[in-house]
Amino acid sequence: MRRIRSRAGIPAGRQQPKRALVAVAAATGLGALAQVGPAAAADRPSWLTALAPSQASGFAGAKPAAPAHQAKDIDTEHIFGFTMGSDIGRRGDIEIEMENVGAFGKRSGSYATLATLNQVKYTVTDQFRIAPGFGLGGQRIDGAPGYDDRRHVTFNGATMEFRYKLIDRTSAPFGLTLHAQPGWSRVDEGSGMRIEHYGAEFAALFDRELIPDRLFAAFNVWYGTGATRERATRLWSHDSDLELHGALSYAFVPDFVAGVALRYLRAYEGGGLDRFAGDAVFVGPTFSYSISESLGVSGTWQMQVAGGALGDSRRLDLENFERHQAMLRLNVHF
Repeated sequence: MRRIRSRAGIPAGRQQPKRALVAVAAATGLGALAQVGPAAAADRPSWLTALAPSQASGFAGAKPAAPAHQAKDIDTEHIFGFTMGSDIGRRGDIEIEMENVGAFGKRSGSYATLATLNQVKYTVTDQFRIAPGFGLGGQRIDGAPGYDDRRHVTFNGATMEFRYKLIDRTSAPFGLTLHAQPGWSRVDEGSGMRIEHYGAEFAALFDRELIPDRLFAAFNVWYGTGATRERATRLWSHDSDLELHGALSYAFVPDFVAGVALRYLRAYEGGGLDRFAGDAVFVGPTFSYSISESLGVSGTWQMQVAGGALGDSRRLDLENFERHQAMLRLNVHF
């Protein structure tokens, strides 16, 4: 489950003063006279012969100035941090992704975990993509209440991701992609405990281009559910979670996009959102940078700013979540 988880938008210039318009019209007329036939050329004054070619070259022959923000297709999938855009690539695209998610901080003691999901993404059609993957994880826990002290790195499990683009944002007011990812785990990412876990996550990923090639917005709804058996006790338990994400990102230049994201997370006991256990609000900056046409990096660092656990009157929910959650993602396109 996900616990911790082109058109150039150049504004039109100001209108020129009337005198400038007159000058432009005059120069354009001089350029036209300079191109008349030999018979007419003999009758024109010498000053017109010298002036007209230079003016004509300034308007007819000169290259237009390059816009400050060149048009470039921006893939929205990874520009919102934990929040996802609706883009999935084009048919035949192959991408290798390494997503590193870190979680830090409990009420007391030292607590830090790292979960790495490695995927190979293949876009079967313009609307459908598959992505098998496997997870690695590590924990460094010392003196955190409710957790055993651990310092190790392990193989966590495997996943299979499916995404279907239901609405294409380039031909509709917004984009919508449906996400499903079943998975199996042998280690709990948060505690490092040996387990046997079978679960899945589902999501609806919305996004919209508010200003062409400049400002983007995204909204996600995530639902995760799973069944877990502790190897030590061999007892089964069920849990689930619900997440609402919102994010804004701005393309300062075509290769660099940055913004802010807000997430509301709810944890439940029971696989169907049965018994509320706690909630948390995370907020923080996001970024995405295209190092080259085939290599990109993106990430976020978000802090819990509100929340609470069931039966705990203290501020924040540090039973089900952490003080900080961060992500750094690397993507290689082929």
